[in-house]
Amino acid sequence: HRPDRKHWALARRSITDPTKIAYYIAYAPAEATLNELIAVAGARWAIEECFQTAKGQCGLDDYQVRRHPGWYRHITLAMAAHAYLTVMRAQQLERGPDLLERQS
Repeated sequence: HRPDRKHWALARRSITDPTKIAYYIAYAPAEATLNELIAVAGARWAIEECFQTAKGQCGLDDYQVRRHPGWYRHITLAMAAHAYLTVMRAQQLERGPDLLERQS
């Protein structure tokens, strides 16, 4: 334990099902605000969704490596491919659905 850090316990009630409560334990700077802790805890879902999408579309889960450098290269390449595909899709959506239909 460091004097400039604290342990935090957060509880989040589901909006769709008030009986479901998610719990988080955080180890953060002592001066962290509740809003900062909530923002970090909320970012978890977006990150998990990103990894799930990368597993399905970019082969993030298709590796058989024995050492850290190989694993690190694979995950870096898969996440870079996922970022590229996400940007390309966002650009297509920005241009409008007409462009997608004309390209087909």
